[in-house]
Amino acid sequence: MLVALAGGVGAARFLSGLVRVVPEDVLTVIVNTADDETFWGLKVSPDLDTITYTLAGCVHPEQGWGRVDETFTVIDGLARFGCDAWFRLGDHDLSTHLFRTSRLAEGATLAEVTEEITRAWGLQPKLLPMSNDRVATRVTIRDDDGSLTNLAMQDWFVKERSRGPVTAVDFDGAMEASPAPGVLEAIATADTVIVCPSNPVISIGPILAIPGIREALKERRDRVVGISPIIAGAPVKGPADKLMAPLGIEVTCVGVARAYADFCGTLVIDSLDARHTTAIEELGVHAVVTNTLMTDARVSAALAQCTLEAVA
Repeated sequence: MLVALAGGVGAARFLSGLVRVVPEDVLTVIVNTADDETFWGLKVSPDLDTITYTLAGCVHPEQGWGRVDETFTVIDGLARFGCDAWFRLGDHDLSTHLFRTSRLAEGATLAEVTEEITRAWGLQPKLLPMSNDRVATRVTIRDDDGSLTNLAMQDWFVKERSRGPVTAVDFDGAMEASPAPGVLEAIATADTVIVCPSNPVISIGPILAIPGIREALKERRDRVVGISPIIAGAPVKGPADKLMAPLGIEVTCVGVARAYADFCGTLVIDSLDARHTTAIEELGVHAVVTNTLMTDARVSAALAQCTLEAVA
């Protein structure tokens, strides 16, 4: 069995390659839910939905999130009424959020609803939210006048377009949360655990913040392999650099290795970063060099194969 820790577009693209080289039904994906938010009364789970749509083959190919051929009649109608419609929920996407909101209101857990959604899409990989409990990423930024503003993740990332500088990132509710049923068991019994090429602060960080998960990974360290989302000192996509540097994490594959070293025995890095191999090995992390820039499905599949072979 394979387990992957995932969040964001990079993870979704990697997973789309992974299911090309392994049977889909051997894969369990533990997904970040600290980006979840309520918009217009609807429960939205961006990472769960991005991974679901990607594996179902209906994700928007250019942006990597949302549905292909999406329309925005409803959100544009709200804007016409003077509403602040900065979070663009698509018309096709609304069905997922309406279903999730309704089922949660009926008493179903997020894990149960996620299973129902993935089953409706005919997916064989098992998607698990990191927790059924509410965890919320909060980003603190310093304004021009020197004052501090604390923002919800989606407000900072989407509405404020990742403005900064960032001074702190917190995961509200994480210490009181429990791993979703099956999460710890999946890690304990996996042949390989993969940390996807996701933002280490706001995609992987919240998963690790749930009590018990990091400890479970430490027990399997020799079977845990990560893929650095940083290539040549910059993220491929997203604001990782705006979050890592202010929090004291070097914006290089070495910084990723250092952040993961206690639970991750192997790190896959890009060919452009081959010169950092020695520095990573000195941290006690085995470095594997390959092409990690997922420009198409073929590269994603090759990266997945290399990642599996790194701990074979």
